[in-house]
Amino acid sequence: MSAASVTQDYLRRIGATRPTRLDADALRELHVRHLLTVPFENLSIHLGEDIVLEEKALLDKVVYARRGGFCYELGGAFAALLRDLGFRVAFLQARSVDSEGRPGIPYDHLALRVETDDGTGPWLVDVGFGDHSHYPLALEDRGEQEDPGGTFRIEETSDGDVDVLRNGEVQYRIEQRTRELSDFRAGAWYHRTSPASHFTRSLVCSRLTEAGRITLSGRKLVTTLDGERTERILEGDDEVLAAYRDHFGIVLDLLPPEPSSDKS
Repeated sequence: MSAASVTQDYLRRIGATRPTRLDADALRELHVRHLLTVPFENLSIHLGEDIVLEEKALLDKVVYARRGGFCYELGGAFAALLRDLGFRVAFLQARSVDSEGRPGIPYDHLALRVETDDGTGPWLVDVGFGDHSHYPLALEDRGEQEDPGGTFRIEETSDGDVDVLRNGEVQYRIEQRTRELSDFRAGAWYHRTSPASHFTRSLVCSRLTEAGRITLSGRKLVTTLDGERTERILEGDDEVLAAYRDHFGIVLDLLPPEPSSDKS
């Protein structure tokens, strides 16, 4: 299958058209279309599926299996699309920061540095952090950046890294040296296997919607609509399987087992 046909299939998957210009507006549209269509999910970890950080495997999963993934998968696949379209893309490694200010492991998170042809940017592109900015952030802008997902700010640290803040809280710290996709394999392995990883301790499938967000965590379906949050516990395996299909486009033959922390 040719690269051009894969790119066209990817664009069709996210409901986007090939941009006529490689500018900030085109990047913004691709970014939000991806978030609206491709779910952030960690089902592979609990289904015992391998996670392969290679371009073909990621495209097969996101485009043709119509699945989502976590940051390494979503960012890796989206980088392939952007590069095929002609954008200049580099991988950045980041460490998530918890509520007490403690950073995660090295290669804890994958984000993208993207350059456009209109003289704007460079842009911080992140379709793999779950509930985050809807649009790319200006990577070198140190002021507040308003986004439907909140107020974001990028601040330099004393050691040359940058912190990404949302509504005044640090979300993650980025090392500005660019990396290769293969560099993230150790981080992906840790999050896929370690009992200390929140991905092995929780089950999540989530995506942005036009009016909010929808998340399925185990049997709990959480819908946020115009700022109003509702929760519902789904009854029976068939109803959960239908929710994966109807809300996320994911067709499963069986449910992933729920981690013990989700059963309380």
